Amino acid sequence: MMDLNEVKLEALLDIINSSARQAIAEYKKTGHGVPSADSTTFHPLDLATDSLALKKAIRLLEGAYHQLSATLAPPQHTAFNFVHNYNWACTDVALRARIADVLDRHPEGLHVDKLADAVNLDKSKTARVLRTLSLMGCFKEVKRDVFANTRVSLILQSKNNAGCHVRHHSQDVSKYAGVLYESMTDLEFARSHEVDKAPRVFALRKDGTEDTYWEMIKNDDDRRGNFHRGMVGHSEIVGASAVLHHYPWDDISSVVDIGSSIGAFSIPLAKMFPHLKITDQDLPEIIKQAQTAWERDAPEALLDGHVEFVALDFFQGVPVAGKDVYYLRNIIHDWPDAEATQILCNVRKAMGSNSRVLIHECVLFHSTGTDGLSVAPEPMLPNFGAGSRTAYHQDLTMWFSLNAKERTVDELKIIGQVPSIA
Repeated sequence: MMDLNEVKLEALLDIINSSARQAIAEYKKTGHGVPSADSTTFHPLDLATDSLALKKAIRLLEGAYHQLSATLAPPQHTAFNFVHNYNWACTDVALRARIADVLDRHPEGLHVDKLADAVNLDKSKTARVLRTLSLMGCFKEVKRDVFANTRVSLILQSKNNAGCHVRHHSQDVSKYAGVLYESMTDLEFARSHEVDKAPRVFALRKDGTEDTYWEMIKNDDDRRGNFHRGMVGHSEIVGASAVLHHYPWDDISSVVDIGSSIGAFSIPLAKMFPHLKITDQDLPEIIKQAQTAWERDAPEALLDGHVEFVALDFFQGVPVAGKDVYYLRNIIHDWPDAEATQILCNVRKAMGSNSRVLIHECVLFHSTGTDGLSVAPEPMLPNFGAGSRTAYHQDLTMWFSLNAKERTVDELKIIGQVPSIA
């Protein structure tokens, strides 16, 4: 007879099996079967705007197998794995050297000697980086010292938007994370929740850099381009475009995209719902870039007059008034509570009696309660454990970069209690 602990392990195995089968079913629905780990092309579902069912299956799968591994593995093994992980550093090398771009011209594979010459790196060191990443299915050693791309390494191509977001983390956020403890014990930084006391500021002061996060992006052409493309990539990574399919856009006529960037959300929205009148609002220099992006990617919306571009500093000004929906995606999480509340106050001033504000953010909840959100099946942690890792690590990214955060439902309610305007 199984004891309680064994029953829990069997339940985790059942969740792993059922969620994997659900993921397989979602791939097969496309008519293209399931992907191969060695595939050198994307699966159609990889590029779908609505992969919500797959995301839910993977959340269960990742949460259950990490919980199973942490239960069965010796604790010293698990704890060491937390820190003995240099995938981020190897990924940064591959991204900055554009290794995936070179291999894209050699689908059959390329010997590491020729590959290293092409990217001007040491041959033996390049091989060590690639072998490490190959363990995780990123690149493949097709035969000794000959490497080729895989479906995962395709993300690391310079033209890939998700790869731009990955690079932002490997190149920049990793530096901020490296001084976390020091920033938590420094007298000036330790107990401050101000934007200019983020770990990023602590890290860059050592280099003599005093620019704010946004100034750093504005003043660096490479970082600026990488950031805006990375925002599109972030949407792909977290499946944010599912909102296009799961919100009643047919029932409204006008949308203001606040902090719109170059149209990562509003361009696909315009294509799917051409009846909408869309207003993109961001800082003046961003609006100029957005107009260029629309001219390239959605010229028909410009010709039809269904989009307008209005510059806005959402701390100083008020959005265009009287629209149906005011949409803020990944805006509130960029700011501490005081600044987030100010943004919402200014949005409130623009809203009409039938307007709605739509905040599109990650929502955190504690492992001991769910705040009315989806609950993982027992014996998993109610918040899906490692299956929710992206949201919780994004919370850390906001902290490291901006002293900001992702929020729980209760925290969102607090900053959302904006008084009515007389």
